[in-house]
Amino acid sequence: MGRAKPIMIQGTMSNAGKSLLAAGLCRVLSQDGLRVAPFKSQNMALNSGVTADGLEMGRAQIMQAEACGIAPDVRMNPILLKPESDHRSQLIVAGKAQGAFAARDYFARKKALMPQILEAFDSLAEENDVIVIEGAGSPVEINLAENDIVNMGLARAVSSPVLLVGDIDPGGVFAQLYGTVALLAPEDRTLLRGLVVNKFRGDVEILRPGLA
Repeated sequence: MGRAKPIMIQGTMSNAGKSLLAAGLCRVLSQDGLRVAPFKSQNMALNSGVTADGLEMGRAQIMQAEACGIAPDVRMNPILLKPESDHRSQLIVAGKAQGAFAARDYFARKKALMPQILEAFDSLAEENDVIVIEGAGSPVEINLAENDIVNMGLARAVSSPVLLVGDIDPGGVFAQLYGTVALLAPEDRTLLRGLVVNKFRGDVEILRPGLA
């Protein structure tokens, strides 16, 4: 079995539709006969679930695993943060609680978690044809870029092409997409393979002048 090919879904912001689009890709690719697994290196959510072996992971990756037709596996979400307040979260690594940390303390140490993230990713990659990766928030949170482990930092580490998703519902989708691309570092921009306008409804001809 060869190593899986990755594809990454990033968003211009939280709630742009990354989780559902990643699940859709998981479903389509698995229906095409490929062995597919989802992956999100770091998830921040109170909505978690427990795997058959008693380990905790984010519900989005559980849903994506179901879209692939496979059992949820904690390798699909090696880092889970469960907020306890505006400044403190419980840290769960490989499905097991590690204690609660202030945001500043976690940011100082999160780069040290990259080996465990890559170990989980590599393990899945050896068993599948495609890994559908979900990013978090925005790839141009430039105050967090130096130690990024979930967006372009991960895409670079695993040489993944990236699709960037913007949500048309709140308005400003062209500014979302253009602004994100403009703020990306040049080496990160080379990883982009396409832009996705999510939640568009109606006559596509109305959208075409903006796309052009």
